[in-house]
Amino acid sequence: MYAAPVIPLRDTIPSSRVPVVNYAIITANVAVFLHETTLGPRTEAFLFTYGLVPREFTVTTLFTSMFVHAGWIHILGNMLYLYIFGDNVEDRLGHVRYAVFYLLCGAAAGATHALTAVHSSVPVVGASGAIAGVSGAYFLFFPTSRVVTILPIFLFIQIVEIPAVFFLLIWFVWQVASGVATLGAASHGGVAVWAHVGGFIAGMIVGPALGRRREG
Repeated sequence: MYAAPVIPLRDTIPSSRVPVVNYAIITANVAVFLHETTLGPRTEAFLFTYGLVPREFTVTTLFTSMFVHAGWIHILGNMLYLYIFGDNVEDRLGHVRYAVFYLLCGAAAGATHALTAVHSSVPVVGASGAIAGVSGAYFLFFPTSRVVTILPIFLFIQIVEIPAVFFLLIWFVWQVASGVATLGAASHGGVAVWAHVGGFIAGMIVGPALGRRREG
């Protein structure tokens, strides 16, 4: 999902309670992926059955696709971002509303992709659209947060704190630019960038609409 020259490690905003829904979502994604690793030659059929194929759009695959991944790097990158940003958004919204929020953002992301690639027969999978929604809500809810990040500078590795708003804004602008450059194509380098854009915007709208569980 979040291909970038930097790797986030954690944020600086602690959550006040255990993010049980976020952990459950991560567990579900990992469980589905581990099942995929046992399928062997049946993996492609699995992706076409549960992935979102715009030309054969169904509401069912709009939701199942966000729990399916295409490889180890794909799922590890997605789950890292969800782990870092999801706990705080769940803390702000509350468990039930966070679960609803996550699914709505994932659905909005999938629908955005389907609308921008209506004739595509390529299955799109992954939690990245829903996680983009989580990132969008985090962007609004925690403007003072910072992200502890691994930043490679030439041959040296630096660990720095980057303001979360800057980190996420740069990512979002990159997604929009990539999407505009490839408008009408099924994907950009194997990444459904318009799903990310749609998910991020959905998060900025749905998060505040569901209301804040608490202040701070």
